[in-house]
Amino acid sequence: MSVAGNIKLIECPRDAMQGLKEIIPAKEKIRYINSLLKVGFNTIDFGSFVSHTAVPQMKDTAEVLAGLDLSSSKSKLLAIIANVRGAEDAVKFPEISFLGFPLSVSETFQKKNTNKTIEEAFQVVDEIQNLCTRNGKEQVVYLSMGFGNPYGDPYDKEYLVGFVERLNKMGVRIISLSDTIGVSDKENIHYLFSTLVPKFPHIEFGAHLHSLPEKSIEKINAAYRAGCKRFDGAIKGFGGCPMAKDDLVGNIATENLISYFKNNNVNLSINDEEFKEALMIAGQIFPM
Repeated sequence: MSVAGNIKLIECPRDAMQGLKEIIPAKEKIRYINSLLKVGFNTIDFGSFVSHTAVPQMKDTAEVLAGLDLSSSKSKLLAIIANVRGAEDAVKFPEISFLGFPLSVSETFQKKNTNKTIEEAFQVVDEIQNLCTRNGKEQVVYLSMGFGNPYGDPYDKEYLVGFVERLNKMGVRIISLSDTIGVSDKENIHYLFSTLVPKFPHIEFGAHLHSLPEKSIEKINAAYRAGCKRFDGAIKGFGGCPMAKDDLVGNIATENLISYFKNNNVNLSINDEEFKEALMIAGQIFPM
């Protein structure tokens, strides 16, 4: 199965920045994200309302939001939250369209990432879904460790499908399969998307993949050919989960996503000149 057109690119500066030890000044984050807002991405994953102790890089999310110019941008904003309190903070901002919650398929990682069991996390998802409905937002659930985990926790295709079925009953309509530590390969990527996309046609499935650079194109191709239309990336492949403690695998580079879809004659409505400007700014603010 393949898809043509209607591809959504989600640019993730939040994911690129969150694990950096050196705090990027708010004015630099604003400058960078404002440049991204001109490129033509569907969504910008711009910040998070989470514990400042756990992720100090994101403590200025509200300040950054106040400095963003959305007046001429078609891009929507997504903020990551890890609990109901964070969701309550995020829904107060009319500029934010999406709230992203990390629900792990791995019990061990769910506890490491949000200090909750999987069952407790499902309860949080339900509460956040209700908050989103009341406040005109949409929840995006990231199934972290969605392609396997290093802890020996239960994992197989049917186990993952069970998570999707529960989320479907809660009314969640955007689910992104997240390869938190880069264990996905073209075979399991294709297998999962080709199973889930036809089984849940009303759900928008996304691919949030981490990868070694040399494996990224084959992973993008596997997801696309299996029916995935939503792809997360980060310019220059920066970032990764600070809770996973693996510096070897970063995000899929946005440059690779754009190149792949252009080579496959998929129109992304990306402004090439604005993208070059964003690339230049990324080179200035991120450690090389």
